[in-house]
Amino acid sequence: MNLTFPSQYDFIPRYFRLALANVLSSIMIPLANLVSAIFLGHLEEIHHFAGVTLAGNLLNFLYIILLFLRMGTTGVTAQAVGRNDREGVLLVGLRNGLIALVLGIAIVLLQYPLGELGFALLNVTPEIKFSGLAYFNTQIWAAPAVLLNFVLIGWFLGQEKNGLVVLFSVVGNGVKIALDYLFIIHLGWESTGAGVSSATSQYLSLVVGLIFFCREIQWQEVRAVAVKIWDISAIKSNLTLNGNIFISNLVLLFISLTFNYQGTQMGTLIYAQNALLWQIVSLNTYFVDGLGFGTETLVGNFKGKGNSQQLAPLAGVSVLTALVVGLFFGGVCLLFPDTVFRLFTNHTEVTSNIDTFVPWLLLVLVLSSIGFALEGYFLGLAQGHTLRNVSLVALAVGFAPTDFEAIKFSSNHILWLSLCLFYAIRMLMFVIKLPSTFGNELDDSGVSLPALKANRSLPLTFEETREQIMVKNLQGGQDDNLFNN
Repeated sequence: MNLTFPSQYDFIPRYFRLALANVLSSIMIPLANLVSAIFLGHLEEIHHFAGVTLAGNLLNFLYIILLFLRMGTTGVTAQAVGRNDREGVLLVGLRNGLIALVLGIAIVLLQYPLGELGFALLNVTPEIKFSGLAYFNTQIWAAPAVLLNFVLIGWFLGQEKNGLVVLFSVVGNGVKIALDYLFIIHLGWESTGAGVSSATSQYLSLVVGLIFFCREIQWQEVRAVAVKIWDISAIKSNLTLNGNIFISNLVLLFISLTFNYQGTQMGTLIYAQNALLWQIVSLNTYFVDGLGFGTETLVGNFKGKGNSQQLAPLAGVSVLTALVVGLFFGGVCLLFPDTVFRLFTNHTEVTSNIDTFVPWLLLVLVLSSIGFALEGYFLGLAQGHTLRNVSLVALAVGFAPTDFEAIKFSSNHILWLSLCLFYAIRMLMFVIKLPSTFGNELDDSGVSLPALKANRSLPLTFEETREQIMVKNLQGGQDDNLFNN
């Protein structure tokens, strides 16, 4: 049965193919980590499990804030694809790949202070620290591969190479599971084995990615654009975009860490309940992030083509889909709390009254889902400053004041309220900003110019001019007619 969509909604099949590829690739990561945890959890000494879990969390925090390498690649690549700018597509991948390589090498060189500082802050027993550092110091050698994989995935997503993205995830995580069994169970390498398997799988994924990357390009093309890779204005614009996304990611990580830390201060029972609820938040995030990345690709593509009439329908479909996902996960927990949370634990003291906090969970899931979908929309426009501003304002106005009250009254309800306010303000600021991006006219770089739409004689504002210059620089092009309008 073939479905026919109105012309402004003909992107829907592409959107869901992109979303599905992103969700499948993302969900493989926690599943592979779960298998690793099962292998380690069945060893005689539990400190291997605890140490690897803590070290894995430290590395995850580090890679989460560096995820801008993927987030800042997809939208800009899609814009270049939309303009049929082959050179721009290649420059985005090469330039971000260079940044990823430099950052990855820096992480490897700083592994000792990073590991010592991380475990000093955690204040764990010597046995757990020993096991954790054994994993950390092995797995961190994969940092260059991890960051380069971020760029390759973002680059392929920007070109809607959905199958390659799924292949990345299946190969990397499938090999990781097999090597975990070999090194942890069969060879008895314990924590070190877990680190070796993780690092090896990342480099294997990188090899697969580079093979497909080389198939997409020709050496003559690389030689032709090699000089432009080092264009100072382009590198500066690239760092500006990535820096703004970095700040936004850092705020989100800070919110997560603070929320979980405040829970520990309210007693073991509250912390355990919050930890269970947070598992649902994390699972939901894997799904809505997939929707956001799909939105980012299509927005960038439409922007590159100057196809502004589909931006509003795409935003609507993305928000509605994210809302359905958030309501689904929240609704299941609200209707069947005992069934859901007993899958995670059989401690009845934890699950007996957890339904008290489930309404807060539902609100967080709905608000955050819409926010992440809109985040993908603005990433597609390469508006990193928007992500930075809404996250900082939501932190300062919504989360921080309410969190202080939660500390003052030692109230978990107020703590959840602070999380809701953060995501609510973030979502509302995105929504308020949204109509200004729906202009019917786009300039050569695909940037919406509301002022020009109203009156072509109006001068560009500083923000509009700066944004056009940054987008052009990101894609390695020059706009000689930028000020001629």
